[in-house]
Amino acid sequence: MPMSPRRTILELLLAALVLAVVIAPTVAGSLPAAKPEDVGISSDRLRRIHETIQRHMDAQHIAGAVTLVARRGRVAHFEAHGYMDLTSRKPMSKDAIFRLASMSKPVTAVAILMLFEEGKIRLNDPVSVFIPAFKNPKVAFAESSLPPGTAGNRAGDERRAARIVPANREITVRDLLTHTSGLLSRGAGEAAAKLSPRQPAETLADYIPRLAAVPLDFQPGTAWSYSPGAGIDVLGRIVEVVSGVTFGRFLKERLFDPLGMKDTGFTLTDARTARLVTLHRRTAGGLEKAPNDTGRIETVYFSGAGGLVSTADDYLQFAQMLVNGGELNGRRFLSPKTVELMATNHVGELYASGCAHQTVGPCDFYDQRGMGFGLGVDVVRDPVAAGVGVSAGSFGWAGAFGTRMWVDPKERMVTILLVSTRVVQVQRDFEYAVRQALIE
Repeated sequence: MPMSPRRTILELLLAALVLAVVIAPTVAGSLPAAKPEDVGISSDRLRRIHETIQRHMDAQHIAGAVTLVARRGRVAHFEAHGYMDLTSRKPMSKDAIFRLASMSKPVTAVAILMLFEEGKIRLNDPVSVFIPAFKNPKVAFAESSLPPGTAGNRAGDERRAARIVPANREITVRDLLTHTSGLLSRGAGEAAAKLSPRQPAETLADYIPRLAAVPLDFQPGTAWSYSPGAGIDVLGRIVEVVSGVTFGRFLKERLFDPLGMKDTGFTLTDARTARLVTLHRRTAGGLEKAPNDTGRIETVYFSGAGGLVSTADDYLQFAQMLVNGGELNGRRFLSPKTVELMATNHVGELYASGCAHQTVGPCDFYDQRGMGFGLGVDVVRDPVAAGVGVSAGSFGWAGAFGTRMWVDPKERMVTILLVSTRVVQVQRDFEYAVRQALIE
């Protein structure tokens, strides 16, 4: 019996739909696993990663960790160690959700660079182009003339002694990305500021313009001093102004969803909350739950400086995109040249000289004489001088709760360490445990 034309058309359409599903490229998701030897890593030596983490857990430096190593586009090591919560003894899981803290900053930098590639932002644009309140900035100088970021510049008596003068120029997008803006970077301007605290219901649009009234800690571009919150949050507001959507929505639609980062964002659903790792702090008697276990999780203030939560597998998608020169699973987010620009030292010797006067923020991670600073990331110039276990040209950033990510273009490798207690030596030991396992 011959088929009707209508039935034939429907069957052809159905067949085409099935074929499209079968052959459609994967949009996003986990990288494939590999036998370590297939990507030039020793299986036996990789076991030393667990031994390293176990020593720190036995010493009560950390409660647990998730570690991940991907090389040549495949995952060679992915392991959960210890506990998510010491009180309940809940075992750590590979899909545990961690507060990224400042590991949010490279994500914000990529958002800015995406708009930079579209011609909507220039790195040398004054911030006032997007947020007019930042026009005509002022600079505060403490009478003691101590370098920016030193303890003396934060003393209460210098709140009265600061001398306020006009800035030589406005701060730029590049200044914010490289921490050379002087905006709330623990110097004389921050000490002299009369800034009303941010209220719980305030958004970036509400709060960021108020920062424009704060005197800068030094003349823009003349020093490096870490701006832990304000500088990068201003960039988040610039993304909102340029894109016309909230920063949280921009990241979700332009980065997280396309990359398959299903557990990354600024807020937590009930289901995700159950996987949130407890913050612990070190005390003389050992580890204990941190008093403020909510960290910086917000529902309306989308802090690109430190507000994101994520998992190791999610963050791998972001980092692997950078290893690949801005592409993942057939979708391009940045050009290779823009990733190269991101990972280039933009501050000369300012990073080292700035950290010579600071003992806070990133300045106790390593010796900055071997480091440079790019756009939202630190850059390894000389691994021996810096005392790090990664290649020259590697870049990444860490978080206040102990997390750390490295992108190593030379080895085509991503390493991720997620913990919930800040212990710098854990980061160093993890780096070298990975390094000694490379066999080709």
